[in-house]
Amino acid sequence: MRQIFLDTETTGLYPDQGHRIIEIAAVEIFNRRPTQRHFHVYINPEREIDAGAQEVHGISLEFLQDKPLFAQVADEFIAFVRGAELIIHNAPFDMGFLNMELARLGMDKLETAVSGIIDTLKMAKESRPGQRNNLDALCRHFGIDNSKRTLHGALLDAELLGEVYIAMTRGQESLLMELSGTEEQVSHDSVAVDLNNVKLLAADAEELAAHAKYIEGLAKSGATPW
Repeated sequence: MRQIFLDTETTGLYPDQGHRIIEIAAVEIFNRRPTQRHFHVYINPEREIDAGAQEVHGISLEFLQDKPLFAQVADEFIAFVRGAELIIHNAPFDMGFLNMELARLGMDKLETAVSGIIDTLKMAKESRPGQRNNLDALCRHFGIDNSKRTLHGALLDAELLGEVYIAMTRGQESLLMELSGTEEQVSHDSVAVDLNNVKLLAADAEELAAHAKYIEGLAKSGATPW
C-alpha cells in the first residue's frame, strides 16, 4: 500500500479568514517501508504572517518572497499524492487549508485525488483518552527522538509523524502476522493428522445436561447456537 505522511505550515489558523499555506511536505512509504521519495516546497503566501504563527514555525515573509506561488506547484503536488492514502495529524486543519488553496484555482478537492485519509490525532485520542496527543507528546510516548524539533517544520514533522504512525500501528501489524501464522499452522497440522488414530470421546450425562441447558438459554434469549 502506498501511503504519504503530510504536513503543512500556514500564515495563521483560519483559511476562511484569508490565511494561506507557506510550506507543504509529503513523505512517501510503500508497504510500511520508506521509499526515499518526498515532496517539499515553501510557498509565497502573498500576505503577512501572523506573529503567533511565525513564533511556531519560524518562517518569515522575507524568506518566502522568492518562493513559488501555490498555483505554480499545485499540479506537481496533486501528481505526487494521487492515489495514495494520506496520513495527517489533525487532518481537518491541513485538509481545510489545502482545499481552500485548490478552490482558489478552481481545482477539485484533495479527497478526489487520494484513496483515503487517516487522522492520527483522532487515532491517538481514541487510544490515549484524556492525555496530550500532540506530535511531541506522542514522540515521547513512543520513544522517538524529536530533539531536532525546536520549531515546527513541515518536512521534519511529516518524517516524525511517519515514525509515530508506524509505532502506533505496530501492534495491529503483529496481530495480523500472528493470525496469519496461526492459520498457516492450522492448515499444515491438519494435513499431518492421521484420522485412523483419532480417539472419539463421548460426552457423559452431566456434559449432555449442561449442553442442553445452554441451548435452552440461547433459545429463550432469541439467539441461535449456529
